[in-house]
Amino acid sequence: MISDAENYQGKDSKPTGAFARFLATVEWLGNLLPHPVTLFALFALFIVVLSGILGYFDVSVLDPRPEGAKGREADGVIEVISLMNAEGLQRIVTGLVKNFTGFAPLGTVLVALLGVSVAEHSGLLSTAMRSLVVNASKRTVTVVIVFAGIISNTASELGYVVLIPLAAMIFHSLGRHPLAGLAAAFAGVSGGYSANLLLGTVDPLLSGITESAAHMIDPSYRVGPEVNWYFMFVSTFVVAAMGAIVTEKIVEPRLGKYDPSEASVELGEQKIEKPTDQERKALKFAGLAFFAVCGLLAWSVVPEDGILRHPETGEVAGSPFLKGIVAFIFISFAIPGFVYGRIAGTMKNDKDVINAMAKSMGTMGLYITLVFFAAQFVAFFKWTNLGTVMAVKGAGFLQAVGLDGPEIFVLFILMCGIVNLSLGSASAQWAVTAPIFVPMLMLVGYSPEVIQAAYRIGDSVTNVITPMMSYFGLILAIGARYKKDIGMGTLIATMLPYSMVYIVGWTLLFYIWVFLLGMPVGPGAATYYGN
Repeated sequence: MISDAENYQGKDSKPTGAFARFLATVEWLGNLLPHPVTLFALFALFIVVLSGILGYFDVSVLDPRPEGAKGREADGVIEVISLMNAEGLQRIVTGLVKNFTGFAPLGTVLVALLGVSVAEHSGLLSTAMRSLVVNASKRTVTVVIVFAGIISNTASELGYVVLIPLAAMIFHSLGRHPLAGLAAAFAGVSGGYSANLLLGTVDPLLSGITESAAHMIDPSYRVGPEVNWYFMFVSTFVVAAMGAIVTEKIVEPRLGKYDPSEASVELGEQKIEKPTDQERKALKFAGLAFFAVCGLLAWSVVPEDGILRHPETGEVAGSPFLKGIVAFIFISFAIPGFVYGRIAGTMKNDKDVINAMAKSMGTMGLYITLVFFAAQFVAFFKWTNLGTVMAVKGAGFLQAVGLDGPEIFVLFILMCGIVNLSLGSASAQWAVTAPIFVPMLMLVGYSPEVIQAAYRIGDSVTNVITPMMSYFGLILAIGARYKKDIGMGTLIATMLPYSMVYIVGWTLLFYIWVFLLGMPVGPGAATYYGN
């Protein structure tokens, strides 16, 4: 790994040899892709055309679904339904709005974000992150920075904007190479994107897409935002440890001793703002408020007669608590956020809370536009039966070649990581791949929850080495403060060891957790479909 990372020469920061060709290919492929919104519009149009062609040739498969889940298909056969006819056009124009408003991730993400926005705009999340990193000892600072990067993902861009420049400053103030601090934070924020201790906005986003895909096989199947929580909770500590080891054993030794003359600006003394007494007081009361909310939720779920348990079975599985988990994400961020804001003086009344929510909604314009076209693509895929037909044929192929065991997930994770190099958006990539791979792997015998957990690994591990990642330019700009000739090749070469270790270590953790230990990836999540 070290030799690969050192495979560039001179001050132009351009890698050479096979590594240079690899980076050039990634950039070329990424630049060929249109905007994700345009991509989904083209995909939706492609589904219409493909359905017309396959429908003309009467392509069909035997219905693999359970008896109770089968639809109106005659004789247990599923045929590709064409949308390139009058009936198809009528269905498209009449279903356009319903496809959009009924898209599962849309409402859940927006509701969860409303709560997170209060905690973010009050300053709670920023102060908590600064307290965690600034107060870390010299011995533990590396692992704390990676860990803070991972948990910062509950608040979208906060880790990129606050933690990454702060980590570079901390390393510089400790006499260590600032780019090593930048790399450690970047590895946590981006490479550990899917892991976290708490449920965040990404959980309902992905679970909604997974549930829609699972409905192609089982229309009654439910995938909640909490279904990967156990595995992602454990992954937080494993990924943080891997990131710290790579930083201290590979990246920092390769960078060597920092030369201040390489900086593009006069650095002087790096000033790190510690939380004020007022901020620490506000943080303490926000923590008490958070534990109070958790206590109330526990009171409603832990006792056998808890009011949020399943009203008929008395179990937590299928209970209003799990079905309403998005509402509790909202409450768990909004209440401590407001408490912090009141004491810190950043939020004085309800207007400030509303303004914080409105600001976050104002940043969601691109996401909502993306969802409109993604929703049409997913709906067309379902209407035409293309997803089920491709899943049946794909599952048959996997079984025929003997790739229906746990090893299939190694290939699946690698495929997701490769696709992520050119299609960096987690929601965009999953909206494209889920309708094919979720039903396919369900037919092989695996549950949607396990399939989604594997996807999240592949989607995270190559974030740090793809120029298509939306914050890549920002990371380069931060790095340029400390190394004026830093280039894309330098940054990717620096981050490549993280990606390589993450994909091996995280995949190994997945295999051990799911298949060797037989542990569920989340509350009520089965490993095998149909069990």
